[in-house]
Amino acid sequence: MAELADIKAVDIMNYPTEAGYEEYMFDWEEFKIMARSTFKTQFGGQPPTREQFKKIKEAGFMPGHNSVEELLKTMDEIGFEYVVITDVKMWSYYYHHQVMMEYPIDEIYKIIKKGKGRLIGGASYNPFRIDESLREIEKAVKEYGFKYVYFHPITFGLSPSDAKCYPLYAKCSELGVPVGMQVGHSAEPLPSWVGHPMEVDKVAIDFPSLKINLSHTGYPWVDEWCSMIFRHPNVYGDISAYNPRNLTQETVRFMNSSRGREKVMFGSNSYGLKLTKEQFLALDIRDETKQRVLRDNAMEFLGLNKK
Repeated sequence: MAELADIKAVDIMNYPTEAGYEEYMFDWEEFKIMARSTFKTQFGGQPPTREQFKKIKEAGFMPGHNSVEELLKTMDEIGFEYVVITDVKMWSYYYHHQVMMEYPIDEIYKIIKKGKGRLIGGASYNPFRIDESLREIEKAVKEYGFKYVYFHPITFGLSPSDAKCYPLYAKCSELGVPVGMQVGHSAEPLPSWVGHPMEVDKVAIDFPSLKINLSHTGYPWVDEWCSMIFRHPNVYGDISAYNPRNLTQETVRFMNSSRGREKVMFGSNSYGLKLTKEQFLALDIRDETKQRVLRDNAMEFLGLNKK
């Protein structure tokens, strides 16, 4: 069985908060409801105040690091070669009707510059601000060296096949960078029906050379998530947003099969690098699968093997 530091892993799904960026989400109604429902175990069923949230983090009850230097130290200790630090733009669909989350690319770039080549930048996309978003993505890739774009169509109430998303795919194809998106249901009270993985079918057909990552396992539509991944040569998927021990049997079976082994990627989603890697290595799956999912697939997806 592989030991913790044996495989130099790649975390395809993480955020600036992993490297010391300060954030407080609970001014927004969607996150208040999430704290009372989906994440009630973490927050005791009530959204924390700013002071409570700060104390929770300081006490070490939430994963993350206070600085880039601390993150790099953890990566060395438990075996991570790369961590993707990405923006994610989220829209308050029901309550506030404005952007409720985003990480400025300039701030992400500051983090990346301190990362000694081991932190990878990811931009994001707002389909309600198309021109502005495309300019930002071009700057992120051409000037800052970002290698990924992750976006959250669910939060805008749009399916990935909506016309407002197509300029993003065209820009990523032009720039030669892969794109990722959340599929499946949303942890927050957002319109999950647009997150059905089969909505990506048309996108993959229209952009056959664009690498696409279907993030967060596609749950509860796991079979459809698997279908998209093994049917389309350039469609991948990641298991982030679920601790590995909580993955469905269908997800683990697919990941450990010849159809999924070379297309599924690992991501912590800021749930803790050590925790998620330990749980993943404890799964009853082939060593070959562990190597592919923890490292090799993301290296291919991000083009890091070409360095």
